[in-house]
Amino acid sequence: MKPSAAFSPQIENFWNEQFGKPRQVASGLQITLRDDLDEKLGSMILEHEGEEVRVVTTTAVGARIGHPKPSWTIGALREALSKNGVALHGTDHVFYCSEGETGRLLVAPTPDLVRQLGQADADLFKAFEAAIAPDDLDAAYVELDHWAVFGALANGRLVAAGSMYPWQNSSLADMGVVTLPTERGRGFARDVVRAMAAYAIRKGFHPQFRCQLDNRASAALARSAGFCLYGNWTVQSQE
Repeated sequence: MKPSAAFSPQIENFWNEQFGKPRQVASGLQITLRDDLDEKLGSMILEHEGEEVRVVTTTAVGARIGHPKPSWTIGALREALSKNGVALHGTDHVFYCSEGETGRLLVAPTPDLVRQLGQADADLFKAFEAAIAPDDLDAAYVELDHWAVFGALANGRLVAAGSMYPWQNSSLADMGVVTLPTERGRGFARDVVRAMAAYAIRKGFHPQFRCQLDNRASAALARSAGFCLYGNWTVQSQE
């Protein structure tokens, strides 16, 4: 999706560094060949609606898939990568706060039910984890020992929790959040996300929210918390 909001130049610079300068251009595609890709990421695709799709892969993979033809589409490229041993992970929506929303978050009050969590909350957090399905915990990747952890408490128990950590040695703070199944739809996750985002901004970071394309609930949460879609990001599978 094409970003409709004005994002910080630091966010734009991060993604420009990831994809580099394109050496080969097909119709609707910008393709960069690099030998210095992070082994944990490998080939990547970033899609913006109305803009050329950005792709980066290694020189070796580029040699195997051949020179893209002007008529190539992103579908043709994905097929060529697959046929040449590059399996792609499921695509993520990537959300950020616009510069305008960043300013609003800094002056917004934190709800009374939300606070930062620490190791003193280990028992509270353990009870919270026990009430959530393992798949939900894995998808959210919320950990008490992350860089910053926030939670919403009601009636003496933790009902929603989120955590974040600096992403890829950058100024981006990647976050996850999860809510007790019995407490979803009540705004707890939204409040936690906004509190985390404000904290990250005060620390000089840009909060980042990611979710799979089919996770409509998480995408709706991101938007309700004031985030805007930056683009759709696909990375090489490491399995």
